[in-house]
Order: sequence, then structure tokens, then C-alpha cells
Amino acid sequence: MEDRAIIQLDHVSKSFTVRSGIFGGRKHMQVIGDLSLSIGKGEVLCLVGESGCGKTTTGKLIVGLIKPTSGKILFEGKDIWSMNNEEFKNYRKAVQIIHQDPYSSLNPVHRIYNILSAPLFRHGIVKSKSEAEEKVLELLDRVDLTPPRDFIYKYPHQLSGGQRQRVAIARSLTLNPKFIVADEAVSMLDVSIRLSIIELLRRLKEEMNVTFLFITHDLAMAKYFGWEGRIAVMYLGRIVEIGPTPRVIENPLHPYTKALLMAIPEADPQVTRSKKPMQLRSLDIPSLLNLPPGCSFNPRCPFWIEGTCDREVPNMYEPEKDHYVSCFLFRGK
Repeated sequence: MEDRAIIQLDHVSKSFTVRSGIFGGRKHMQVIGDLSLSIGKGEVLCLVGESGCGKTTTGKLIVGLIKPTSGKILFEGKDIWSMNNEEFKNYRKAVQIIHQDPYSSLNPVHRIYNILSAPLFRHGIVKSKSEAEEKVLELLDRVDLTPPRDFIYKYPHQLSGGQRQRVAIARSLTLNPKFIVADEAVSMLDVSIRLSIIELLRRLKEEMNVTFLFITHDLAMAKYFGWEGRIAVMYLGRIVEIGPTPRVIENPLHPYTKALLMAIPEADPQVTRSKKPMQLRSLDIPSLLNLPPGCSFNPRCPFWIEGTCDREVPNMYEPEKDHYVSCFLFRGK
């Protein structure tokens, strides 16, 4: 994968300094820990996990919005934080993000035309208002906001949530990107329109051959969007399982992945009722300010090995081809 990777994370960690208590001192909170990941050109990688596990931070690191505390982020083989100005400018054009909240990601005082034309003028793609208007109309049509002239001079508050998210998607396409981070792109939308947005993203991927990092807490949505790609399961800032989507869904290896899949409701209520949830040792997620030693899942894992899981961090093992898991249950397999 590395020889055709568009994005690589090489032992990346990210910590933030936070205040501990009202009168307390400052502590370092590690959100991402020793993360190595490679994403191939044209691939769909779904990053899944509970809220607060570090998914959004990973996305922001990849698009260059924040710097890692340690490690390297490579775009087409080059460390993004060692690039010269021209290289970094090209990288920022090539890697775009769709934010989660369509209500806060669009400037409420700007019309849709201004929102979408700003990057076009900034990077010299258009020279005049007529050129910009033509390009913005094309973008609106591409994301199924039709007829586009009905939308181009509206304000965000005049659009529905689904329409706003289509504008946000159109903004991510303005510079013809190679890589898009879709950060919970449908989680704040009505269930009735989520599928149409997912279908739009799938169509754009095929038309533009763009690479996607699809961030979601919903394994069912990851299964639908990334069936032909891969799933990476994140827990407290670390990847605990990664592999082709069908294998991860049909044959989950890590206990945490199994717990996530058991929580997905089935279309048939009888099947849902017949599911036996995994009996975790604890329902509480450890604090990022006080991560447990060893495997971070060990305080909750029903299969933990005393003296091993609570002392050592497991490596990534490969029990089957291209399917990796960070769990001592698979050591030596």
C-alpha cells in the first residue's frame, strides 16, 4: 500500500494541554497515540469508533488544520510540515474536509455564491464574476442543488440541513481535490435524507476518482459507504482493528469491534431482540487524562489476560491476509 499511498501517518501522536480542575495545574491529554496508517489513492477508508476516540482529530491532522505533537504526516511521500510554501499550498488544495455540522460550517452572513467563489478567486481558478458564477452553478448542479440559480444567491439560513450539507460538499470540490475527509458528514441530518447524501458522495468518488477518509461512529453507515474499501476501528486514539470492510463486518476480531457490531439494531425486531450483547467488564470509558496501562481496552474487555493486557500495549497482528488486529488473543497466530 505504501508505494501508492496518497496519505501516510507515521507514528503520529497528538496531545493537548488542558486545565485540571478550577484551581488545578495543566495536564497533557493524549488524544492520538502512536498512530500509523496508510491510505491508498482512490481508496475509501472508514474510520469508526465511539465519540471522543480521536476520529475528528485524526481528520484535522490529515488536512493540516493542526500539527502533530510527534510523528510525520506524508502527502504523496512528502512530510507536510517540511514542505515549502508552494508545496504546502498545493497540498492544501488537494486535501479538503467536509465538516460535521452544516449549520456552523457555513458563514451565515455570506450568500452561497460568495462561499463557493471565495476559494476560486483565492487560487486564481477564475478571474471575473461571470466566470465565478458559471463555475458555482456547475458545482451546485454537481451536488444536485437544482435548478442551481434557485440557490446561488441564497443565504445558508434559507436552506434545509441537507441542502446546506450539499453546499459544504460543493465547497470541498471547488479546487478539484485528490483527497476528502468526510467528518461525520451525515450524522446531523435527518435519517430520511442521509442515504441521498451517501449516494452523492459515492457518485462523486467514482466521477472524480477522489480518495475518501469517511469518519463515522455508525458501523452500519460505514458498511454501506465503504463496502469495497477498508474499515479502521479506533479506540482512545489508537487503531485496534483494520481490514477490508466485508471481513471486519462479517468476521470482527477485536472485542471492541464485536461490541460495536452487537449494538447495531437489525431491520427485523425479532433478530434485534435475539442478540445477546457482550458483557463488558465496565461500561465506563477511561479518561484521556488518565489512560490505563497496557491495552487501553483492558478495563472493559471480557477476555483480558491479567498480567499481560494491563501491562503491555499489543502490537498489530495479522491473523488473516490484510486483516490486522491489536489484541494479545491473536499473538502468534
